Amino acid sequence: MSSAVTGFKGRAELGVALLLGVVGVLVFLDANGLVTPYSKSDPVGPKTVPFIVAGILLICAVMLAINVLRGGKGEAEEGEDVDLTHPADWKTILPLAGAFLLNILLIDWAGWVISGTILFWGSVLALGSRRYIRDGIISVALSLLTFYGFYLGLGIALPAGLLEGIL
Repeated sequence: MSSAVTGFKGRAELGVALLLGVVGVLVFLDANGLVTPYSKSDPVGPKTVPFIVAGILLICAVMLAINVLRGGKGEAEEGEDVDLTHPADWKTILPLAGAFLLNILLIDWAGWVISGTILFWGSVLALGSRRYIRDGIISVALSLLTFYGFYLGLGIALPAGLLEGIL
């Protein structure tokens, strides 16, 4: 094995630190590009949280990189409920990913309430629940609660889609 390869053996965490740093910079640049009018009633504004998140990501990236370069490394999961020799459960992962993908594809056209219901219901089905009616009712309720929670609580209008004028 070459010395360049052995020098980086056990340092995969540097890739995580790099990813955290890149995401932190992207969040900072995106937040910096926000154009918002100044308001005396809200002097903090919507830029504050993204700047805080960007700062935390960058601090974590630097601290992780320093830790790894000093010889620190992540330990493998030793939880009693995790079997690291067992392969991934693709019968759960693929339907769950499908529910998320369907939500992404439908949200603009069908609206949040319909796509969110499919997301929530598809997720519980993929994770093994077989109480179809109860899960469907809870999924509709969660979609409606989040729709109105965003609208009334945060002032953010999620897409209504097919239910425009009804909601």
